[in-house]
Amino acid sequence: MTTTSLPLSVSHDLLTGSEWNSARVEELFQLSQKVKTRPDDYSLALAGRFLAVILEKPSLRTRVTFEVGMRSLGGTAIFLDQTVTRLGERESIPDVARNLSRWVHGIVARVFEQRELDQLAEFASVPVINALSDRFHPCQAYADFFTLRERFGDLRGLKFAYVGDGNNVCHSLMSAAARTGVEIRVATPAGYEPDDSIIAETRKAARETHAALKLFRSPQEAVAGAQAVYTDVWASMGQEEEASARAKIFAPYQVNDALMRCAAPDAVFMHCLPAHRGAEVTDSVMDSPRSIVFDQAENRLHVQKAILLMLLS
Repeated sequence: MTTTSLPLSVSHDLLTGSEWNSARVEELFQLSQKVKTRPDDYSLALAGRFLAVILEKPSLRTRVTFEVGMRSLGGTAIFLDQTVTRLGERESIPDVARNLSRWVHGIVARVFEQRELDQLAEFASVPVINALSDRFHPCQAYADFFTLRERFGDLRGLKFAYVGDGNNVCHSLMSAAARTGVEIRVATPAGYEPDDSIIAETRKAARETHAALKLFRSPQEAVAGAQAVYTDVWASMGQEEEASARAKIFAPYQVNDALMRCAAPDAVFMHCLPAHRGAEVTDSVMDSPRSIVFDQAENRLHVQKAILLMLLS
């Protein structure tokens, strides 16, 4: 198969998602659509390229979609298991970055701490992609908004509600919303709000696209009239010791049929997965026709293939 011409390559890391402006995100979405609908056109696009996939946390979607994505583009993915020995324990992160830069064309890393990613990027001479950290999850957020784009078309003015913990996923959804013209409404319990610096960056970026960020305590107020309702686990990996206490605090933030009735008639339910059924979301919502959680999971593959093309080609 012949390959189509690709966008101008930019040697760039994707560490937070805030590196890209609205035009760059639109380029990503357009390429994601092409990759999804005409995969054979890109089957040799990254032939001879190698990608290191570093995972400090267990993974289903991240590992499979990056490995399948790289191979379907003609390249090779190499899995480095850091779930037993943390990144930087056996060998310093700068040395890991310098070594990998001699062998591969890009690094994907799923880590506990954002500083580890930042250090990888500082010392690597190849692009570094954030596959999840304690602060951000940009690949997930871009896949989510690509999924919404497929469902609703133009994202500008879309009302999007996030209910739960102001965590890494929330941060990246805020950033993506600001770059796509979406009105994002975030409802969290007191003390679990998104980071102040990320709130400020989101509002600054939102000026370009006329997006909006609104913060709530009440999940019902946040969800009222929303076309997308999103939640995530109440205790992320690394917060297991807080799970019991968080369950009591977040119980009023469960996405159930009653909360979904507050949303717009055409509203969809979203979750980055894995979901704790019966906790942050009920089975009746998760398995309803409104749920697009597996569309999101599928689109991780297509959007990440587009990211690889934009950064590694």
